Amino acid sequence: MRIALRHAFVLAVCVFALVPILFVVSAAINPLGTLASTGLVPNGAGLGNFGDLFASETHPFARWFLNSVFIALAASFASLLLSMFAAYAFSRMRFRGRRVGLLALLLIQMFPQFLAIVTIFMIFTRVTELYPAFGFDTVWGLMLLYLGGALGVNTWLMKGFLDTLPKELDEAATVDGATHAQIFWRVIMPLVTPILAVTAMLAFIGFMSEFLMANVFLRDPESKTLAVGMYGMIAGDQRNANFGMFAAATLLTAVPTVGVFFWLQKYIVSGLTAGAVKG
Repeated sequence: MRIALRHAFVLAVCVFALVPILFVVSAAINPLGTLASTGLVPNGAGLGNFGDLFASETHPFARWFLNSVFIALAASFASLLLSMFAAYAFSRMRFRGRRVGLLALLLIQMFPQFLAIVTIFMIFTRVTELYPAFGFDTVWGLMLLYLGGALGVNTWLMKGFLDTLPKELDEAATVDGATHAQIFWRVIMPLVTPILAVTAMLAFIGFMSEFLMANVFLRDPESKTLAVGMYGMIAGDQRNANFGMFAAATLLTAVPTVGVFFWLQKYIVSGLTAGAVKG
């Protein structure tokens, strides 16, 4: 009886997880492409919604897709690099203001970034006048905005991991004549592969799905990201008519995230098995 209950629970969890996915797949291949005609079992099967998605002039999905992937990859890499530099300094060096800086990062992260939307909007209004390439409706401006919000969390996450590495490794490298830069790139970086992979994956997922800030700063249809653009596809009276295209876009949106997960998975495993012995 106990084994039967366990199997029933696992089956119920699988059904709970798979039913929404089946509904989205059914809506994506449903030739009618409306919300009213969508169910778990589609009325037919076809790729018309995918064709309409890429052929639509009012909803440039391909442009949104490229914008989101580029912003997520570039912002993830930049935030990862800056956070790693900051975490190394806070973990390995002793300087005036170190404790105050760590507490400041922690306190700032307690407040959502959206609380400062008015101030940020005023700053970017001025930036748009002086440097249009980094202002509203630009991927570079949105990337700068994302970097400020992700720096604190990533720094604390990486610092906690760096604190677990023995400082004898740094001291041994210093005795051999290594500089701080050589210690960072050749000794520390190979040992922190797991936390780098995890942080990069979380940052990529967060940037791909971010909506609030992007919805405020991106107004041109060509500069929108997937989250903002897809929301416009089902906003107002278009929810029923464009639901098939929206479901197709949802399936395509999951491809980059799944690809990044499988790509970083091997680095997590290799980093954990290498450890300080091979380093």
